[in-house]
Amino acid sequence: MSSLGALIIVLAILMTIIGGETGIRSFFSVLINSLLLVLVAMLISWGLSISIITAIFVPLKLVTIIFLGTHDYTVAKNSFYASLIVLSLVSVLILGIQYLAQAAGLGPEAGEILLGHSQMPGISYGQIAVTVAIFSVLGAVAEAAVSMSSGILELKKAKPDITEEQLMKSGAAIGYDVLGTAMNTIIYGMFGSFLSLFLWYYRLHYSFSEVINDKLFVNEALIIMYSLLGVLLTVPLATFLLAKGMSRQSEAKNGNEKTRDQEL
Repeated sequence: MSSLGALIIVLAILMTIIGGETGIRSFFSVLINSLLLVLVAMLISWGLSISIITAIFVPLKLVTIIFLGTHDYTVAKNSFYASLIVLSLVSVLILGIQYLAQAAGLGPEAGEILLGHSQMPGISYGQIAVTVAIFSVLGAVAEAAVSMSSGILELKKAKPDITEEQLMKSGAAIGYDVLGTAMNTIIYGMFGSFLSLFLWYYRLHYSFSEVINDKLFVNEALIIMYSLLGVLLTVPLATFLLAKGMSRQSEAKNGNEKTRDQEL
């Protein structure tokens, strides 16, 4: 058995013990999302439209991440809508920034690895860069949406009489903590994955201008910025959508009770 297989088994066991039914669903969510990524790569390599593939698989990945990873339908529905809206807005920004940055493609660091191979596979590197950026942002946005929706819903269950304004204020307080942890996770994830590249830059005496104009660094830095912006937009939007939805449910419930009392 390989080390990767052993780690997958350990992960499955721990998620089952700690998370129970929700942990099992979350584990299968990870597997399904991994298969979806492989399927996306295969479809792109077969020459299908990258834009259409992205438009189809983004909602699919959100469904598997959110609905399989949460036990409450209200949380899942609110998180899905908030994530989809934020990803739509961020996707427009990604299209514009990627066009201006012109950082798609292979950097000079890949020259030796691809020596003797064609670097023109017949697909658009620009469209691939957009798809990679959207999929990278997707996870951070979905996580922030679920965290916010879960916290606000539990607060509403604990205090059923809480007003919409109080719910928004409490959501803002929760959002500060979610933003802090999410941003640290994103930034330190970048430094962890790019530590070897930073050592490459340092040992080869790259200048500052060479570093900030290197394709690998620029693409990773842009993805970090997209993810941070997505989380920033998700926190207030998820709070607003759930607070409005809970207020409407409370008003509808009160209205039904008044109607019932009048009939009696």
